[in-house]
Amino acid sequence: MERKTEQPRRRPRADYLRNRERLLTAAAEVFRTHGGQATLEGVAKAAGVGIGTLYRHFPTREALFEAVYRREINEMVALAERLEGEADPVAALRQWVHANIRLIATKQGMLTALALAVDKSSEIYTYSYTSLTGAIARLLERAKEAGRMREDVTPEDLLLTLIGMCLVRTGSGFEDDVIRLADLFLDGLTRG
Repeated sequence: MERKTEQPRRRPRADYLRNRERLLTAAAEVFRTHGGQATLEGVAKAAGVGIGTLYRHFPTREALFEAVYRREINEMVALAERLEGEADPVAALRQWVHANIRLIATKQGMLTALALAVDKSSEIYTYSYTSLTGAIARLLERAKEAGRMREDVTPEDLLLTLIGMCLVRTGSGFEDDVIRLADLFLDGLTRG
Protein backbone atom coordinates (compact mmCIF):
# COMPACT_ATOMS: atom_id res chain seq x y z
CA MET A 1 0.00 0.00 0.00
CA GLU A 2 1.37 3.35 -1.03
CA ARG A 3 1.59 6.04 1.65
CA LYS A 4 0.55 9.53 0.78
CA THR A 5 2.85 12.17 2.03
CA GLU A 6 1.30 15.42 3.08
CA GLN A 7 2.43 18.32 0.97
CA PRO A 8 3.40 21.45 2.85
CA ARG A 9 0.93 24.26 2.41
CA ARG A 10 2.06 26.93 0.04
CA ARG A 11 2.04 30.49 1.18
CA PRO A 12 -0.60 32.54 -0.60
CA ARG A 13 0.71 34.60 -3.47
CA ALA A 14 1.47 38.25 -2.80
CA ASP A 15 -1.23 39.46 -5.19
CA TYR A 16 -3.79 37.24 -3.44
CA LEU A 17 -2.89 38.77 -0.07
CA ARG A 18 -2.91 42.31 -1.50
CA ASN A 19 -6.34 41.79 -3.05
CA ARG A 20 -7.73 40.34 0.17
CA GLU A 21 -6.43 43.31 2.16
CA ARG A 22 -7.81 45.79 -0.39
CA LEU A 23 -11.20 44.06 -0.23
CA LEU A 24 -11.31 44.15 3.58
CA THR A 25 -10.29 47.82 3.70
CA ALA A 26 -12.81 48.80 1.03
CA ALA A 27 -15.58 46.71 2.60
CA ALA A 28 -15.13 48.31 6.01
CA GLU A 29 -15.51 51.77 4.46
CA VAL A 30 -18.39 50.82 2.18
CA PHE A 31 -20.30 49.16 5.05
CA ARG A 32 -19.63 52.14 7.25
CA THR A 33 -20.87 54.71 4.75
CA HIS A 34 -23.68 52.78 3.02
CA GLY A 35 -24.92 50.53 5.82
CA GLY A 36 -27.48 47.95 4.74
CA GLN A 37 -27.54 49.37 1.21
CA ALA A 38 -23.92 48.39 0.59
CA THR A 39 -23.48 46.02 -2.33
CA LEU A 40 -20.75 43.51 -3.01
CA GLU A 41 -20.32 45.11 -6.42
CA GLY A 42 -19.70 48.43 -4.64
CA VAL A 43 -17.08 46.79 -2.43
CA ALA A 44 -15.31 45.24 -5.43
CA LYS A 45 -15.36 48.56 -7.27
CA ALA A 46 -14.02 50.45 -4.23
CA ALA A 47 -11.23 47.87 -3.89
CA GLY A 48 -10.36 48.16 -7.58
CA VAL A 49 -10.97 44.47 -8.29
CA GLY A 50 -13.56 42.48 -10.22
CA ILE A 51 -16.54 40.84 -8.57
CA GLY A 52 -15.03 37.42 -9.33
CA THR A 53 -11.99 38.28 -7.23
CA LEU A 54 -14.27 39.26 -4.36
CA TYR A 55 -16.15 35.94 -4.57
CA ARG A 56 -12.89 33.94 -4.70
CA HIS A 57 -11.94 35.47 -1.37
CA PHE A 58 -15.41 35.66 0.18
CA PRO A 59 -17.96 33.27 -1.32
CA THR A 60 -20.89 34.87 0.55
CA ARG A 61 -21.87 38.30 1.80
CA GLU A 62 -21.83 36.95 5.34
CA ALA A 63 -18.27 35.62 4.91
CA LEU A 64 -17.13 39.11 3.89
CA PHE A 65 -18.99 40.76 6.78
CA GLU A 66 -17.49 38.32 9.27
CA ALA A 67 -13.96 38.78 7.88
CA VAL A 68 -14.27 42.57 8.16
CA TYR A 69 -15.61 42.23 11.69
CA ARG A 70 -12.80 39.89 12.79
CA ARG A 71 -10.22 42.20 11.26
CA GLU A 72 -11.64 45.16 13.17
CA ILE A 73 -11.64 43.17 16.42
CA ASN A 74 -8.01 42.17 15.87
CA GLU A 75 -7.11 45.81 15.23
CA MET A 76 -8.77 46.81 18.53
CA VAL A 77 -6.76 44.18 20.41
CA ALA A 78 -3.54 45.36 18.74
CA LEU A 79 -4.40 48.98 19.58
CA ALA A 80 -4.87 48.09 23.25
CA GLU A 81 -1.47 46.38 23.26
CA ARG A 82 0.17 49.49 21.77
CA LEU A 83 -1.63 51.83 24.18
CA GLU A 84 -0.46 49.90 27.25
CA GLY A 85 2.85 51.73 26.96
CA GLU A 86 1.30 55.22 27.05
CA ALA A 87 2.29 57.39 30.03
CA ASP A 88 -1.28 58.50 30.81
CA PRO A 89 -3.46 55.40 31.35
CA VAL A 90 -6.73 57.36 31.23
CA ALA A 91 -5.77 59.01 27.94
CA ALA A 92 -4.88 55.56 26.58
CA LEU A 93 -8.24 54.16 27.70
CA ARG A 94 -10.04 57.15 26.17
CA GLN A 95 -8.22 56.68 22.85
CA TRP A 96 -9.22 53.00 22.80
CA VAL A 97 -12.85 53.88 23.60
CA HIS A 98 -12.94 56.37 20.71
CA ALA A 99 -11.55 53.73 18.35
CA ASN A 100 -14.11 51.20 19.62
CA ILE A 101 -16.92 53.63 18.83
CA ARG A 102 -15.64 53.83 15.26
CA LEU A 103 -15.61 50.01 15.18
CA ILE A 104 -19.23 49.90 16.31
CA ALA A 105 -20.12 52.45 13.63
CA THR A 106 -18.59 50.11 11.03
CA LYS A 107 -20.60 47.20 12.45
CA GLN A 108 -23.90 49.10 12.21
CA GLY A 109 -23.90 48.58 8.47
CA MET A 110 -23.43 44.85 9.03
CA LEU A 111 -26.01 44.24 11.76
CA THR A 112 -28.39 42.24 9.58
CA ALA A 113 -25.70 39.95 8.27
CA LEU A 114 -24.17 39.58 11.70
CA ALA A 115 -27.48 38.81 13.41
CA LEU A 116 -26.01 35.43 14.38
CA ALA A 117 -23.37 37.25 16.39
CA VAL A 118 -26.12 38.32 18.77
CA ASP A 119 -26.58 34.66 19.64
CA LYS A 120 -24.33 34.32 22.65
CA SER A 121 -23.56 30.72 21.74
CA SER A 122 -22.08 31.63 18.35
CA GLU A 123 -18.34 31.46 17.81
CA ILE A 124 -18.10 35.02 16.46
CA TYR A 125 -19.89 36.42 19.53
CA THR A 126 -17.56 34.54 21.87
CA TYR A 127 -14.51 35.62 19.89
CA SER A 128 -15.46 39.30 19.78
CA TYR A 129 -16.67 39.54 23.36
CA THR A 130 -13.63 37.76 24.77
CA SER A 131 -11.19 39.74 22.62
CA LEU A 132 -12.72 43.15 23.35
CA THR A 133 -13.20 42.66 27.10
CA GLY A 134 -9.64 41.35 27.34
CA ALA A 135 -8.31 44.39 25.48
CA ILE A 136 -10.22 46.91 27.56
CA ALA A 137 -9.35 45.06 30.78
CA ARG A 138 -5.63 45.68 30.30
CA LEU A 139 -6.16 49.42 29.83
CA LEU A 140 -8.68 49.68 32.64
CA GLU A 141 -6.34 47.89 35.07
CA ARG A 142 -3.54 50.33 34.31
CA ALA A 143 -5.84 53.26 35.08
CA LYS A 144 -6.96 51.60 38.33
CA GLU A 145 -3.37 50.83 39.37
CA ALA A 146 -2.50 54.50 38.81
CA GLY A 147 -5.39 55.47 41.11
CA ARG A 148 -7.12 57.27 38.24
CA MET A 149 -10.22 55.09 37.82
CA ARG A 150 -12.96 53.86 40.12
CA GLU A 151 -12.15 50.38 41.42
CA ASP A 152 -15.66 48.99 40.88
CA VAL A 153 -15.70 49.51 37.10
CA THR A 154 -15.41 46.31 35.06
CA PRO A 155 -14.41 45.84 31.43
CA GLU A 156 -17.93 44.53 30.78
CA ASP A 157 -19.40 47.75 32.26
CA LEU A 158 -17.44 49.86 29.79
CA LEU A 159 -18.09 47.65 26.78
CA LEU A 160 -21.84 47.31 27.38
CA THR A 161 -22.19 51.05 28.02
CA LEU A 162 -20.42 51.84 24.75
CA ILE A 163 -22.62 49.43 22.82
CA GLY A 164 -25.73 50.91 24.43
CA MET A 165 -24.67 54.45 23.58
CA CYS A 166 -24.07 53.44 19.98
CA LEU A 167 -27.41 51.69 19.63
CA VAL A 168 -29.43 54.72 20.72
CA ARG A 169 -27.65 57.10 18.36
CA THR A 170 -27.94 56.85 14.59
CA GLY A 171 -27.72 59.07 11.56
CA SER A 172 -25.42 61.91 10.64
CA GLY A 173 -22.90 62.86 13.31
CA PHE A 174 -23.50 59.60 15.15
CA GLU A 175 -19.85 58.96 16.00
CA ASP A 176 -19.20 62.49 17.27
CA ASP A 177 -22.28 62.34 19.51
CA VAL A 178 -21.30 58.99 20.98
CA ILE A 179 -17.67 60.04 21.51
CA ARG A 180 -18.93 63.09 23.42
CA LEU A 181 -21.21 60.88 25.56
CA ALA A 182 -18.40 58.38 26.15
CA ASP A 183 -16.07 61.19 27.25
CA LEU A 184 -18.70 62.40 29.73
CA PHE A 185 -19.09 58.83 31.01
CA LEU A 186 -15.34 58.32 31.39
CA ASP A 187 -14.97 61.71 33.11
CA GLY A 188 -17.50 60.51 35.69
CA LEU A 189 -15.45 57.35 36.37
CA THR A 190 -12.08 59.08 36.52
CA ARG A 191 -10.30 60.30 39.62
CA GLY A 192 -7.92 63.21 39.60
